Amino acid sequence: MIVKYNVGDVVQLKKAHPCGENKWEIMRTGVDFRLKCLGCERLVWLARRDFEKRVKKVIISNSQSAEE
Repeated sequence: MIVKYNVGDVVQLKKAHPCGENKWEIMRTGVDFRLKCLGCERLVWLARRDFEKRVKKVIISNSQSAEE
């Protein structure tokens, strides 16, 4: 199953950030992903391969506004 991730989506990762939060907002997509922790607002870069392994589920999808 191919999942398309969009800027503005909120995803849950398998492991929590050291601040205790496990929800992240996608800031940039492409070969690598830029994520912002919704707990402490730290920015993290992950390669697409690593990101797709770590994602547990999409909590808030921004796909409706991307299609319009």
